[in-house]
Amino acid sequence: MFSIIGTIIIGFIAGVIAKFLMPGNNEPSGFILTTILGIVGAFVATFIGQAVGWYGPNQGAGFIGAIVGAVVVLAIYGFVAGRSRTTTL
Repeated sequence: MFSIIGTIIIGFIAGVIAKFLMPGNNEPSGFILTTILGIVGAFVATFIGQAVGWYGPNQGAGFIGAIVGAVVVLAIYGFVAGRSRTTTL
């Protein structure tokens, strides 16, 4: 149970840091969406890390892994959101 709560807390912080690290990310996404994407990034980093063997079955992603996962999720979101915005115009 604590690993899920820990992943959420680390993902929250990682999402905020990833928002600052993304170069040229001028998406008007708010604080809540950024933190949700950061939490998703932490869960993605945990899942991939466990699948590759970097983390054990009950281990979550580390802080750096969560930031990398959050940056990847934010980049994918920015690409998909940017693409959908241009196709609807």
